[in-house]
Amino acid sequence: MFDFFEEVYKLTRQIPKGRISTYGAIAKALGDPVAARAVGVALNLNPNPDYTPCYKIVNSDGTLGGFGLGIEEKIRRLKKDGILVTGGKILNFEKILFDDFKTNYPLKILRREQIRLSKKIFLEDATDDVKTVAGVDIAYSKKNSRDACGAFVTINIDDSKIIEQGFIKMNTNFPYIPTYLTYRELPIIKKLFKHMENKPDVIMIDGNGILHPYGIGIASHAGLTLGIPAIGVAKGLLYGIETNERLANNTNKITDDNGKMIGFSLKVNEKVKPVFVSPGYKISFDKTLEVVKRLQKYRIPEPIRQAHILAKKQMKSTL
Repeated sequence: MFDFFEEVYKLTRQIPKGRISTYGAIAKALGDPVAARAVGVALNLNPNPDYTPCYKIVNSDGTLGGFGLGIEEKIRRLKKDGILVTGGKILNFEKILFDDFKTNYPLKILRREQIRLSKKIFLEDATDDVKTVAGVDIAYSKKNSRDACGAFVTINIDDSKIIEQGFIKMNTNFPYIPTYLTYRELPIIKKLFKHMENKPDVIMIDGNGILHPYGIGIASHAGLTLGIPAIGVAKGLLYGIETNERLANNTNKITDDNGKMIGFSLKVNEKVKPVFVSPGYKISFDKTLEVVKRLQKYRIPEPIRQAHILAKKQMKSTL
């Protein structure tokens, strides 16, 4: 798995003297324009602005954007390169814009991997007797979004008692990019899984299963990688259409653009916001809904809720 941050820095170092580029141009060189915001995150965390000239990256309309050392310092460095700023914008922006990057488009490679692996996802129940469910959640530092704490809490489905819990802290090489969450969090989840002394019957992840534009959200990808039934529970609707078709109390069907069911909108009661639930791997829609409802005391199902509490607590302990 490639280091997103280092890829951004390598591309930034390709910009010739006297030229500038944009967050969007870097994102396109990575392989997906949706990554523009993540490019800004990476440049904000640039550890060596003298070696990686992130002052050369500006907004697509020619305005300056941000710079960790301050806007005046950004203007000074641009002027030293012969690039003038007037009215808060780059003079002759279009003439000095550089986008001729040498790249292998790494995000396109990851997208192709997702499409290939999505064909291996199946939703037949691996077991009818689900007794234990491990919830997984990951917290990030507010000071440095590369610092992460992942936690798991394994719960007995019959009485919601905690069987096992644990956490790990590590750095991430990938910022949040919509539809690419796997590449940010799967390395953490894999390490958490190794720490589990009692492997659960199902793993429940804060993210999506097949409720994903390419049919393979993080719960599907993790389930396939770990070889374990997996369920995705997300707080927001990444993809799909929430229909008016009610499948059970406070439970609505979510479909893709072709009307195929890909998940559920599920409320613990009418007073709270829904969560968006989908099977990830080796588990059916019916079993997914059954497991989640049995563990949904509050809005967030108990395994994930407890894992979230643990991850946040442990992350704060390092600040």
